[in-house]
Amino acid sequence: MAVLEGSQFAEFGFLREHLAVSDSDLSKQAATLEAAGYLTIRKSGRGRGGLTSFQATAAGKAAYRRHRDALRTMLG
Repeated sequence: MAVLEGSQFAEFGFLREHLAVSDSDLSKQAATLEAAGYLTIRKSGRGRGGLTSFQATAAGKAAYRRHRDALRTMLG
């Protein structure tokens, strides 16, 4: 969410490399965030030429900011 909060969208491959996670881990986390209404997943094309991108929703950005602020408060 930190990456998505500050950008319009991010592609699957970029996030996978940036976060150093497997395809399946990223897919599972993205599906959970999408189900919570925090993320929009867009798929274009099919097969090897297909592209998956993620975009944080307004609710997702707000939830991320609240979480970040709570952590900052705890760390004082």
